Amino acid sequence: MELLTPRDFPLGRLIDLAARLMSQRWSRYLAEHHGLTPAGMSVLFTLAQGGHMTHRRMAEVCYVRPATLTGIVDTLERSGLVERRRDAADRRAVHLALTSEGERHARELLGVISTDRPLTSVDADPAKAAVIREFLLELIQATSEGEDPTVIEAHLRGGRTPGGEPC
Repeated sequence: MELLTPRDFPLGRLIDLAARLMSQRWSRYLAEHHGLTPAGMSVLFTLAQGGHMTHRRMAEVCYVRPATLTGIVDTLERSGLVERRRDAADRRAVHLALTSEGERHARELLGVISTDRPLTSVDADPAKAAVIREFLLELIQATSEGEDPTVIEAHLRGGRTPGGEPC
């Protein structure tokens, strides 16, 4: 049996491989330069866009159990980026909110992901980059039908795609 090389892979497998490699690269960058995980970044972005949110709602948006989110929020809280606030009307409810440092960090990260620096020589060509962008947006649209549009937008801002890894 002859092993396949990426040149032999069907398109769907190439997309999956490219996504995994980009995800690993992004995770390393976030850890090394910002002390964050992709899940932590998604929590920051979600709070930056929507203001405070309950712990339970954040878990729903991030497709994780509340217990899983607790560890993510613990790390962000220790780093001074997020704070927990008890609901005055319902002491069982916990709201998450960005600190001023968390807001600054979210703005800085948004600047990083908003730059359109080429990733390869292929997307350095504006015409090729436009075709790639259109294809990926169409792929995202086609594969996310039936999903909550606000959740899709949250993931497009920097998190994982629905059904993927946490947040």
